[in-house]
Amino acid sequence: MIPQVQFLKQPKSFWAQVKLISMTLGYSRNDNIKEYSIEEILECLRNHALSVNHLVTSTGKITREGRLLLSYFKFRSNALNTIARPNFMNREEAKKVFDKLYKRYKPKVLIPLNKQKGEKKHPAYLTGIVNILTEITLGNLNFDPDPRKLIVVTKNQKALHTLSRRVDGTYPSTTNPISLWEIKEYYGTTTFGSRVADAVYETMLDGYELEELRINEGLDIKHYLIVDDRFTWWECGKSYLCRLIDMLHGGYLDEVIFGKEVLSRWPDVVRSWPKITTKSTTVGREHFLQS
Repeated sequence: MIPQVQFLKQPKSFWAQVKLISMTLGYSRNDNIKEYSIEEILECLRNHALSVNHLVTSTGKITREGRLLLSYFKFRSNALNTIARPNFMNREEAKKVFDKLYKRYKPKVLIPLNKQKGEKKHPAYLTGIVNILTEITLGNLNFDPDPRKLIVVTKNQKALHTLSRRVDGTYPSTTNPISLWEIKEYYGTTTFGSRVADAVYETMLDGYELEELRINEGLDIKHYLIVDDRFTWWECGKSYLCRLIDMLHGGYLDEVIFGKEVLSRWPDVVRSWPKITTKSTTVGREHFLQS
C-alpha cells in the first residue's frame, strides 16, 4: 500500500488529532476498522477540553480540515478492511507460498530460520519470500539480505549518520543504501504480546531518523515495511495496523505491504530502484538451516 497523496504533508497537529481520536473512540468494531462521524469527533475533542473551531464553523459547516479528517478515517478503514485483511496469511499458507518459490527458483540467497525453538522452528517464511523475490528481480545486482550491522550514511568520506537499529534488508548495502526494508512476521503465535507494539515503535524510530536525513541533508532513502500473520495483525492487532497507515501517511514509510500482497507488489518495488553494482553481499544456501 502506497500513501494517498491528499493525506501527505499534513502538519503534525493533524496526526496528533488522528491518534487522539482513534485512541479515544477505539480503532475497531465487530471485526472491522472503524470510521467516525463528525459528531463523534467533535464530542471526543470537547471531552478533552479542546477547541473544535478548526473543524466546524459557528454555523455548523464542516471546514476543510474537518472534511480531511473524515476522509482520512474513511480511507484508513476501507484500505485495511479491503486490502490488508484479505492478504494476510497464516503459517500454513505462508509455507505453501515459500515452498513453491523455493522449489521453482532454487535461490542462493540467505533463508534465515525463525527465532522459535523445537517443533516451531522453521524457515522465516515471509523473510524467505522477500529474499527470493529480491534476488530473482535484481538478477546480477547485489543487496544485503541479512544486515548484521547498522546502516551508515557518509558524506565527504566521513560518517554523516548511523541509524540506531539493524534492519532486515538493504539495497545495495548497509553503507549509503538507496532503500531499506523491515519484515515483521509472527506465524505460529497464539498470544498477543508486546512484540507487535515494539515493531511499530521500532519502525517509527527508523522513520524519524530517515526524516531527519531527508530534511537536513536532502537524502531520500526508501523505507518499506512488510508484515504478516492473520492472527497477530488482524485478529489481535488492528489498532497497530491503523498506526501503520498513520505512519505511512505521516511520511515515515514509503510503503506498507501486507502478507501475500508481497508476491505482486515487491517485484515492482525492486524494479523501481536504480541499478547499482557493488561487491556481493548475498549469502549461500548452506545457511538455509542455520541455527
